[in-house]
Formats: sequence, C-alpha cells, structure tokens
Amino acid sequence: MGRLLRSREVIELRSDLGGGKTTFVRGLARGIGSKDTVTSPTFTLNKIYRGPAGREIHHFDFYRLSDPGVVADQLAESLGDPNVITVVEWSDIVQDVLPAEHITIEFKPTANSQDERQITITYPESESSLIKKLETEWTQTKL
Repeated sequence: MGRLLRSREVIELRSDLGGGKTTFVRGLARGIGSKDTVTSPTFTLNKIYRGPAGREIHHFDFYRLSDPGVVADQLAESLGDPNVITVVEWSDIVQDVLPAEHITIEFKPTANSQDERQITITYPESESSLIKKLETEWTQTKL
C-alpha cells in the first residue's frame, strides 16, 4: 500500500492490542522507501518515518491519553502537510481533528491462526482508485 500512496492520505488503524497495527505501518514505511526502524509510538505518542523525496509517515498513537492535548495540534499540522501520510491508532479522542474523508483499516484475528488477520478497509469515494489498485496488487501478490 505504501508504494501506492501519494501523500496527504489519512489512515486510521483499528484493532485490539497486538492486532498488527505497527506491523502494518512497518510495511507502509517500507513501501514509501523509508529505511527507518518502525516501532510502536505507544509511549512516545508519535513517530516520523522518512522516505525519499521528502515523503514522510507521521504515526500517532493515542492509546495512553484521555485528552489529546498538544498532540492533537501536532496531528492537525501533519494533516496539512502535502508530503505527509498520517497514520493514527486509537483515534477515538481525536475524531474531531481527523478529516471526514479518511481511510479506516480494521484488523481482526481469524479463528484459523493467531498470526492471521481479517482486514476491512473503509474509504471515501475520493480514495476508490487507490483501493482498486491495492486490490489488484494484493491479488497479484497472492499468485
């Protein structure tokens, strides 16, 4: 998916603890060409992963916060940057900051394996071409 993103996308990740959100962001970062080490921002609240040509992923995690405070301001700045892909975990307390048109990716464990996830992507019409390309890429990868 990272290879297909143009920047300015906003991705909300939903799952239980240990559901695969950070692993997904690791793949996004690799997809934009970042060599940075991707780790969960649970204790730091946000991390930045840099790719070539000034592209960045700003990864936010609001799990430990009851009030977003200044991190909501940082999130708002990221949303306005044309070179940034914004990824948000545990976003309930910043729903008023997120744009209405954003991609939501939900990971649910499967009954078959502890390591497998069912992935549901909800997206606005403005992102339909991205998702169609992604579906094609995933189909080709599975062959």
